[in-house]
Amino acid sequence: MAGWPEGGVAVDETAAVNQIEGTVEAVIYQNEENGYTVLRLDAGEGGVTVVGTIPDAAPGEHLALGGRWVRHTSYGEQFQAETVERRMPAGEKAIFEFLASGAVRGVGAATARRMVEEFGAETLTVLEETPELLTRIRGLTRKRALAMGEQFRLQMGMRRLMEFLSAHGLALQLAMPLYRRFGVHALEALRANPYLLAEDGLDLPFSQADALALEVGLPGEDPQRLEAGLLFELRHNLNNGHTFLPRRKLLPATGQLLDMAPDLLEDALEALQARGLVVQEAVAGEEACYLADLQEAEVYVAFRVAEMSGSELLPPAGLEGLLDRIQREQGIAYAPQQLEAVRLAAGRQLMLLTGGPGTGKTTCLRGVLALFDALGLETALAAPTGRAAKRLGELCGTEGTTIHRLLETRFDPAAGVLVFAHDEDDPLKADAVIVDETSMVDIPLMRALLAALRGDCRLILVGDPDQLPSVGPGNLFSDLIRSGVVPTVRLTEIFRQAAESAIIRSAHGVNRGILPDLQNTGESDFFFLRRTDPARAVETIVELVSRRLPGRMGIPSSQIQVLTPTRKRQAGTAALNRALQAAVNPPEEGRQERRFGSYLFREGDRVMQVRNNYDVMWQEKGGLSAGMGIFNGDIGRIETVDNRNEIITVDFDGRVVAYTPDMLGELEPAYAVTVHKAQGSEYRAVILAAVDGPPVLLTRGVLYTAITRARELLILVGDEQVLARMTANNRQQRRYSGLRWRLAGG
Repeated sequence: MAGWPEGGVAVDETAAVNQIEGTVEAVIYQNEENGYTVLRLDAGEGGVTVVGTIPDAAPGEHLALGGRWVRHTSYGEQFQAETVERRMPAGEKAIFEFLASGAVRGVGAATARRMVEEFGAETLTVLEETPELLTRIRGLTRKRALAMGEQFRLQMGMRRLMEFLSAHGLALQLAMPLYRRFGVHALEALRANPYLLAEDGLDLPFSQADALALEVGLPGEDPQRLEAGLLFELRHNLNNGHTFLPRRKLLPATGQLLDMAPDLLEDALEALQARGLVVQEAVAGEEACYLADLQEAEVYVAFRVAEMSGSELLPPAGLEGLLDRIQREQGIAYAPQQLEAVRLAAGRQLMLLTGGPGTGKTTCLRGVLALFDALGLETALAAPTGRAAKRLGELCGTEGTTIHRLLETRFDPAAGVLVFAHDEDDPLKADAVIVDETSMVDIPLMRALLAALRGDCRLILVGDPDQLPSVGPGNLFSDLIRSGVVPTVRLTEIFRQAAESAIIRSAHGVNRGILPDLQNTGESDFFFLRRTDPARAVETIVELVSRRLPGRMGIPSSQIQVLTPTRKRQAGTAALNRALQAAVNPPEEGRQERRFGSYLFREGDRVMQVRNNYDVMWQEKGGLSAGMGIFNGDIGRIETVDNRNEIITVDFDGRVVAYTPDMLGELEPAYAVTVHKAQGSEYRAVILAAVDGPPVLLTRGVLYTAITRARELLILVGDEQVLARMTANNRQQRRYSGLRWRLAGG
């Protein structure tokens, strides 16, 4: 295979770290986006190929490198740099070679020669500190001289930043995102606040940022350290679904993080409140501590929801006749609850529609959409994930989109925040918005959506509160229902055709704490295969996906999704993906592949985007249109692996994205995914690995969500005792949220 080290490299992680140094002879490849570089280094005993993050490397500069020797399948032995100490060229000859190489934009060989002739060994000092002196050189204007100096200072800023990271044992890959956010002041910002490395977008473990702060001389009880610990604890718990932490929990947790008494954090918490970074208020009997933006989001959502819930609209004249016409056109007679839902949509600005599988939510949505069309309303259909949006559009016969795309979301790296094109100042043109899978929507996203609605826009929120809650902060859909404030229709009747499905009967049974019938008594869409040994369970799952279901039932592997409660253990996603990849998409001559960390990506692989990326560009197949943004949970297929140009292209249902090396951390194999990651998606066939795992993951909600992902076929492979424990375990992790309390009047 053609390629550079991240593809086809054998790395011995136990190998000793080596040190080499020398002068750059040539730069073979350099990715300007992430700084990944391949170069030849004159190390004194012949040339050495070096690979690693070395932005702006140029011939003539001296490098001292720490790292490991690796062997590439095509290019042989190479040195993989993990630390870099960069020394600028010394002496007129080395300086000339450095400048003549084009290392500084705007400086060519002829200009480099004249500069060295004029300033000699001081050329680089003049270029950085007093570039106006370059006007002594014939033909150089002041404007051009200052531009050359500015360019060189930018490069020197990056070099010094990398030297700082290297000296403190930090990953060089941090340099580019730091530089994108802070520019020439990146090192200054990092020295002033090492804890910014633990913020979103940089994501260094807090322990490493804390170690750096202590290394650069920050005292253990310095207010900056205490405040950073409190902010980290609040940010970290957003990932556990909490919009706030009680003060009684925040202080001890942060004290444990920083290894100090909780009472020493009192002043730091007050200082954060005084600066408006943290808000503390009494919520539902707790002294709630919020990050300021989360508190504002929760207050805003409560205000808009209460406002819209109280807004009654004048139903259209002849509503009953209109409902009769819609039913005739759709060839269906609505059940009483379904008629109630469509009538409610006609007369309320905001309503909730909920119910389990087989209760007719889709029929209701079609009716509401037909009603809005008849009223001349422009309606937007949206869902939290791409797959859910696509399914919603297919069911309703019109186009659906993700909420992020509806709002035209992007990430501002300079500010480190999301930016929405549509908000109060530029609202959506839609007269009505229907959102499916609302149980997946968190508080910040709902705040953004509500802010983008015109004052008279209608909103229908659809979902199943018994599924797993959102990954992000809040318990939005459940809180809205339990508040009793929002007009709600809960569909409870399971229709006859749906009731014939063992999948749907099992889902409703599990929801009531009843273990599914595992006897395989002639059901065509539900099977249980007993495998108490995890290794045997994995073997059976691989056989089902690769041979039995495609061969006996005509279901191709591409339409089968394996689910598991856990990432780890013998039947977690890591082990299952390795086994499934080997069986479904094995290596073969001409099929390119690329290793990244513990994953091997191969052409033809099914992969998942595992974090929101608002800035990535996608191109529609055929080049008809383009757009921005690929989101957490989107599943695609690797089309090509181009190792020479370091590009992996992935097709996400017709949207093709080119992944550079710095983006590969956002991709994971997706032959098997966790149940949490499968939220909002529906698959023709689902296989659930039901083997032992952490009790916190073996819950009724996880099992219910897994069952309801299957459209035509569900196979449970594992231990009936595990399934019994999951069915009985209805414990739900408490989420600290003030939304329900605020809606109830606080």
